[in-house]
Order: sequence, then structure tokens, then C-alpha cells
Amino acid sequence: GLLANLEVNENGRPYMRGQLADPRFQLPVSGWYWRVVPVNGNGEGLSSQSLLDIKLKVPRNIRMHRDKDGVAHFYMRGPEGVRLRALEQEYTLFGNRNRYSILVAGNFDELRAEMSAFTRALVIILLLLGFALVLALFVQVRYGLRPLGVLHDELAEIREGKRERLEGGYPAEIEPVAQELNLLIRANREVVERARTQVGNLAHALKTPLSVLTNEARTEKGRLAEKVLQQAQVMRDQVDIYLDRARRAAHATGFGSVTGVREVVEAIVRTLKRIHRDSGIGVEIDCADDIRFRGEKQDLEEMVGNLLDNAFKYARKRIRVNCRVEQKGRHHRQWVILSVEDDGPGLPEEDHEKALRRGQRLDETKPGSGLGLSIVHETASMYHGEVTLGRSDLGGLKAVLRLPSAFSKPRKRLRQA
Repeated sequence: GLLANLEVNENGRPYMRGQLADPRFQLPVSGWYWRVVPVNGNGEGLSSQSLLDIKLKVPRNIRMHRDKDGVAHFYMRGPEGVRLRALEQEYTLFGNRNRYSILVAGNFDELRAEMSAFTRALVIILLLLGFALVLALFVQVRYGLRPLGVLHDELAEIREGKRERLEGGYPAEIEPVAQELNLLIRANREVVERARTQVGNLAHALKTPLSVLTNEARTEKGRLAEKVLQQAQVMRDQVDIYLDRARRAAHATGFGSVTGVREVVEAIVRTLKRIHRDSGIGVEIDCADDIRFRGEKQDLEEMVGNLLDNAFKYARKRIRVNCRVEQKGRHHRQWVILSVEDDGPGLPEEDHEKALRRGQRLDETKPGSGLGLSIVHETASMYHGEVTLGRSDLGGLKAVLRLPSAFSKPRKRLRQA
């Protein structure tokens, strides 16, 4: 720097031991200058070679521009009217009695260009560093959380019946969670199996005494025997209802059961068309091959069978079955939406809720027990689904069944049954 090369000889005159590193201070009228002059005006001064014999016109009020360290920051005009950015400070050199004013000035336009270039380079570097940091975080999070993705996929496969337990090799932090989930899945299966066993045992334990009571009552005559037969039948019906409900609940809470929807629908339609062969009813089925219900096949057959049985009872000539998959809810859960429509007389809106209650028969002219729609409602509820009734554009009733799906990419396929 300038101060490092500045010396004072024995006569008190300042001189430079060497040249400054920046060659612009040696080029004539380069716009880069320095000078050293006595503050009191006594003695000789010193200036850069770039000034030649030119005198810099320093403002007289530079003392007003000094900061707390005594450095003055100001602008001035140099040779050829070039605007200069200047710094000035007073020093006492090496014990000399004279104080010297040391001034360094540079071309303001060049300084601004250099600062702009530095700023651009700094911004680019910071952007690259930021991008590298974001990329590193993305890679770290993606690969760090990959085991959770594997865990999610395997749980989905268990739910869809493709595997029975978690088998992936997990990091030490996740392995305890995987083990606990396997234990939970096994415990759930044991509970379901135990419930099924108990349901069977209960059915055997209750139905045998009821059969004995019924047989004994039939051998007797009178009002008492009739009353026993009547109440025994009520007890048998209640046992069947609650045992059936327990069986459906056990099925609905199990893992791994997956049922194809279209094949169940087509099988039931074929059966009902044979039963109603003289009705001339046509059934249109619009259901993708790959739509899967996450549940027991027997439950799906019971629900779809009841809906189609009602449709065949009341339809004139047309029944339409539509099946699709849609996402609903905050977690984008997949649902099978199955609708059964007919061109029959339909059902008044005020009777929709009543029709879903157990034992409610709204039409005594048709055969049945009044349990069909209520069974559909109860079974769907076991799977956290629902059944709703509405008006079909065919003119009759439209029943919409919503059930959990085990597949999410349906491909539409139109069939005539």
C-alpha cells in the first residue's frame, strides 16, 4: 500500500521506496492518482507519476466530510474533468514534526463498473451456492426418507392383499416401527379369526336349543305352543341378524381381502336374468376390469345382489350398472362408486331414509322381508362406506354404493349383459 512504501529522508522530504502494485498509478492521466503534501504548506510534497505536473483541485471543505476515524470521503474533478472518488487522511510520518495529508483518488466510473461486476459475480456465486444447498437438501431428504416410502408401499400391498407382512430391510431407526406394525397386523388377523370362531360357536350354541324348543312346541297344541313357536322364530331371526352383523364386521376389519367388482356384478346379473327370464329386462354394465373392492367377496356379493334384486323387481325394461373409482377426503382416499339404476316407478324422496332401515317394507305387493337395503347399508358402514338413494334419469330409483377401493386407475369398458 501507499503508507507501506512511504518514507521521509533526513531532510524531512517524503519519498517512495518502490512502486505501488496497481500500474494505473504510473500511467499518465489514467484517472488513478495519489499525493502527499504537508498540511501546513511548509516543505515539499510528493505525487503519483500519473499526475505528471498536474495539480489536483481538492475541495476546501473536506474536513466536513471526515468520519470518526478522520478519513474524508468526497468526490472531485480530476484532469480532463473526470469525476474522481477520493479518500484523504492526515498522518505524522515517523516522528517528523510535519503532518502530511495523504490523498488517494480513483476514476468513479471505473470504480462503479468494478463494483457492479463484483456484485454480479457475488450474486451468481450466492445463487449457485443456494441452488447447491437446495439440491443437497433435496437429495438428503429424498434418500433419507426413502425407507418411509418403501414402508408406505408395503403397507399398501398388505392392504391390497399382495403381501402378508412387512419384509423390507429398514434402517435401525425405522426397524422397530416395522416390527410393531407386523405384530399389529398379526394381532389383527388373530382377533378376526378368533371373532369368526366365536361367531360359529355362538351360532351352534344358540341354534341347537332353539331347534329343540321349536320341535317340542310343534308337538303340542294350544296357544302356549303357538306363542313358543312365534317367539322362537323371533329369537332365531335376531340371532341370524346379529351373527351376520358380527361376521361382516370381522370381515371388514381384516387385511388383504381384494375382490374384483365387474366379475361379481356380471355373475349376479347372469343369475338374476335366469330367474327373471320372462321379464325381458336388459342390463347395461359400465365397469372397468381392474376396479377392485378392498373387502370380502361374500360381502360385495351380498350388497350388489340386494341392489340388483330390488332393481329387477321394479324395473320395466332397463337396468344400468355403473362403476368407477374416485378420490375423496383430505388424504385422497380411493373409493369404488357403484350405482344401480332402473326405469321402474322409483321411490319418493321422503321414503329414502326409511327404506334403509331394517325390516321396513314400503311395497307389500312385492316379495321380500324388507331387509335388503338395510343389509346393504349396514355392510357398507362396516367398511366406512355408504349407500344413498336418488332419482335416476331412467325414471326409477338410483342406488349409489361407496366402498373402499384397492386400485386407482380404472379403464372404462362398456358391456351389454
